[in-house]
Amino acid sequence: MQSTARKTSLSRERILRSAIRLADKHGAESLSMRKIASALKVEAMSLYNHVASKDELLDGIVDLVASEFDVPSINGDWKHAMRLRANSAHTVLLKHPWASMLMLSRVNAGPAMLTYVNATIGCLRNAGFSYAMADHAWNAVDNHIFGFTLQKLNFPFDPAEYAAVAKEYLPMIPEDEYPYLRGMAIQVIEGKHHGIQDFEFGLDLILDGLERLLAS
Repeated sequence: MQSTARKTSLSRERILRSAIRLADKHGAESLSMRKIASALKVEAMSLYNHVASKDELLDGIVDLVASEFDVPSINGDWKHAMRLRANSAHTVLLKHPWASMLMLSRVNAGPAMLTYVNATIGCLRNAGFSYAMADHAWNAVDNHIFGFTLQKLNFPFDPAEYAAVAKEYLPMIPEDEYPYLRGMAIQVIEGKHHGIQDFEFGLDLILDGLERLLAS
């Protein structure tokens, strides 16, 4: 009776959410139908009634992550909307460390992603950007989001270690060959510069540049 209830309650969304929980813990490369079925306490074959293949599963979890992004308002202050969009995506992608590479390496055509992209283009078009410039603008912002996120997720040192690491590597940076790099390292060692990169700094440069372009 209990087994029947479990089978009855099995759904595509339950499968995808279980897959996301496993990916958050162990990475997307560790996903398999067998592991997801085990987590749900069902037979692996029963998953195929709801998700036809591993590719469909990956497409599904990518779209569920995209559904967590703030969808930009099509009308109103475009810079504010794009800023909220960027910060939301960055936060969500840090929460799901495996998602950035999947989004960059797959064709994402789920309803959440299509809604998100359509609203992004609409926001920029209604601000006065041409379709071509809206495409450039959207991709410039997304390059910053994904690049910064991947760097943050994969950087080999924790920010608390920067000063110690700079001190350790200082002998490898002779002043006569690399004076400016050495000067930067000394600033970090002495606590005059924390060395931590700022997501908002790059975002400001992009949005302010787009605003000047739009005005011209």
